[in-house]
Amino acid sequence: MSRPGSGVPSVVILGGGFSGAVVAHQLARRGPGELRITVVEPRERLGSGLAYSTAEPAHRINVPSSRMTFVPSDPCHFDRWLRRDGVLDEDVAAELADGRAFPARAVFGRYVSETLEPYLLSGAIEHVVARATGLARDGDRWRVALGDGGALTADAVVLATTHPRPDAPPALAPLVGDPRVIVDAQRGDALNEVDLDARVLIVGTGLTMADIVAALDRRGHRGPIVATSRRGLLSRGHPNGPAGEFGAFADPPERRASTLVRRIRRAIDAAAAEGRPWQHVLDAVRNQAPAIWANLPLGERRRIVRRLRPFWDVHRFRVAPQVEAAVARRRADGSLVVIRGETLAAEAGGSELFVTLRPAGGAAERRSFDVVALATGPAHRSLIETDPLVSALYDTGLVAPDQVGLGLWTDDRSRALGPDGVPTPGLLIAGPLARGALGELMGLPEVARHGEAVAKEALLELLWEDEREVA
Repeated sequence: MSRPGSGVPSVVILGGGFSGAVVAHQLARRGPGELRITVVEPRERLGSGLAYSTAEPAHRINVPSSRMTFVPSDPCHFDRWLRRDGVLDEDVAAELADGRAFPARAVFGRYVSETLEPYLLSGAIEHVVARATGLARDGDRWRVALGDGGALTADAVVLATTHPRPDAPPALAPLVGDPRVIVDAQRGDALNEVDLDARVLIVGTGLTMADIVAALDRRGHRGPIVATSRRGLLSRGHPNGPAGEFGAFADPPERRASTLVRRIRRAIDAAAAEGRPWQHVLDAVRNQAPAIWANLPLGERRRIVRRLRPFWDVHRFRVAPQVEAAVARRRADGSLVVIRGETLAAEAGGSELFVTLRPAGGAAERRSFDVVALATGPAHRSLIETDPLVSALYDTGLVAPDQVGLGLWTDDRSRALGPDGVPTPGLLIAGPLARGALGELMGLPEVARHGEAVAKEALLELLWEDEREVA
């Protein structure tokens, strides 16, 4: 029930990508008619965000459809929708012989949009097509300034902004702004102007690199591609056979990163002895991550982020089999070369881009390219400097970077913390920006569950305070 005399409480969600869409959906389902729910999102469609708005057919979901859902309580929700919709008849490459399906990411975005549509049509959720440019306290409420000059007021605000764009490494700074440098390769049309014979340098070797190679390959690109990163690590693939989990890593808890790694390695050996793949062990670690992370001291968390995160990412974020096949094919024919090394310098020179690379253990070499594409991932560390809204919130003491450099500082209830570590009343953080408190909050299943938790927290704050007191 609403608090007596307070009217219908209002929640404004800033950002209508997957994270914000999950929060809105959960609020509407769990508190029907009891809240005014508004999502501020400049895109015309809710739920797609950066990841699922790409129109590139080669950009596929990275896990089987049977493990993707917009509704955490219904794990097969997307898979049922997919098979009813007929997408698999139109995209014959999406489904593998074993029945696993990896459709284009845009398909998942459409599924989320269609799932939300009844709530938008009924008015249970309102979509304001605008960009939030400011957020400030207005007495005991919030005032949200919009880019079109309008404003909204709210009792609670959920910050669910998208991933920041990649940052160019310092060595590439002289090329920033050059049209031949592709900063956001996830944009569906980003590679349209790349000549089929172009010499391409990809900076980064993870999932985004694989997506770029697959997209170029689909277009018929035949020029040489060089992909480089400091460690030269490539995203791993999926195992054959059913999904599963192997190992327990939170009971008893580990207090040191080194002992945790040894425990995981022992579990991988034990799984192999039973004929099970390492992926089952990593999936168990992934699902137990909140409990594992909660037991690690701050210094050990920082050590994991600084030293182990690249290795975790390439095992945790797996590449779709269709994309993996394109990368393997290009490497086999020699048109894709992966270099472990450093990018030292860059300059534009007429019709060419010159980049100096130093392979590990080798001498620096100045090479020429026609196109440079960034695949370094979202620049979460520079979010406060690059996102005007987050920057303004930081300047007024409402948010702060988390203590391990993964996003924004929150408590275990996803409430935003200011620089003093004190919760900002009525301001919640949803999605990957809150992962510093949880340790693992980038994969879609984790983001969906976190959105559900944030919605419950908002409902507890606005409607169910008595239940919290009883608990």
